[in-house]
Amino acid sequence: MSDISRYTTSWNYPSAILTGAGRIRDLPAQCRELGMTAPLLITDPGLAALPMVREVLDHCAGEGLRAGLFAEIKGNPTGANVIAGVDAFRQGEHDGVIAFGGGSGLDAAKAVALMANQRDGLSLWSLEDVGDNWKNADGDAIVPLVAVPTTAGTGSEVGRASVITDEAERVKRIIFHPGMVPARVILDPTLTVGLPPAVTAATGMDALSHCLEAWCAPGYHPMAEGIAVEGMRRVRDYLPRAYAHGDDLEARLNMLVASSMGATAFQRGLGAMHALAHPLGALYDAHHGTLNAILMPYVLKANERAIGEPMVRLCRYLDIRQPGTSSAIDWVLELRERLAIPHDLAAIGIDAAEAVKIGEMAVVDPSAASNPIAFTAEDYQRIFLAAQQGRL
Repeated sequence: MSDISRYTTSWNYPSAILTGAGRIRDLPAQCRELGMTAPLLITDPGLAALPMVREVLDHCAGEGLRAGLFAEIKGNPTGANVIAGVDAFRQGEHDGVIAFGGGSGLDAAKAVALMANQRDGLSLWSLEDVGDNWKNADGDAIVPLVAVPTTAGTGSEVGRASVITDEAERVKRIIFHPGMVPARVILDPTLTVGLPPAVTAATGMDALSHCLEAWCAPGYHPMAEGIAVEGMRRVRDYLPRAYAHGDDLEARLNMLVASSMGATAFQRGLGAMHALAHPLGALYDAHHGTLNAILMPYVLKANERAIGEPMVRLCRYLDIRQPGTSSAIDWVLELRERLAIPHDLAAIGIDAAEAVKIGEMAVVDPSAASNPIAFTAEDYQRIFLAAQQGRL
């Protein structure tokens, strides 16, 4: 196994990123550099119950920070969770946010940081990623933010948006502001070694979905293309290792890196995987990464006529024989099998009862705008039914 210390470095794209085993020790210093003296650590209830969160809070206290804890967050965070987090921030007189955890904790924390000091009466939903809605917020009022991911999948630590469920409308909304991107990110693989294999697989496939959809998106963004394809190589090389050997720090770190790369790359765009995963997550409260993993080959098949050339280039980069879309799909299927990812949505309890509604929701999802093909609601319904029934 390679010497893990050679991965210790610092980057500044898109955020200031600290990588390496044990870098969580640098958290108090990063908070202070951003002017925090009383940060609010926001995470999910599962993590809050683990020793690592108490250790982080104790370390912050030992370094002179008055750090609080908020953990009232669902697996798919809701608007009510964000409101409660804002209340906790204000009541505790905090001056910054530590986003700690997987996608749910990071997304909720970023939304709290966005809303905590906004004017009274501003609705979270008024900042949905539609047109120039983000201008409704005061960018200068966004509080300082440090992100510490404990899973390798969403890449939310380097993203400018949060996915929040509107429970009243049963829909996931993308809340966006360019100032939401955390100023500091800590990628410490020691925080991920306890992830169960199934979570490692699902979150890792989420990272792959971000890279893959960014790679297929039609927009012009050569930097994102380069990041996406290298992110996929890291998933190919390191996800099976992290899945099989959870204490492999080199694999764990490189999956954290691949996750951040995916979320950086999808500045170019996402596509039908996410356009379908968002309504499915809202309607069935299913795990986002698992949804993307299951949907992946079905969406690639549906996009086949528009992605031939990028699939050939991808296969060549990843050393996949007989370059082309069919070979890329076969590689995805083989990877999913190694990771025990289900082949169809029925296997995770999703039925076909709301197929029409899912198609209608997918076609208006913001991710649909950058899919290589402008699918109709009926197209999305057909893709969903194929994935639900396992018809590839």
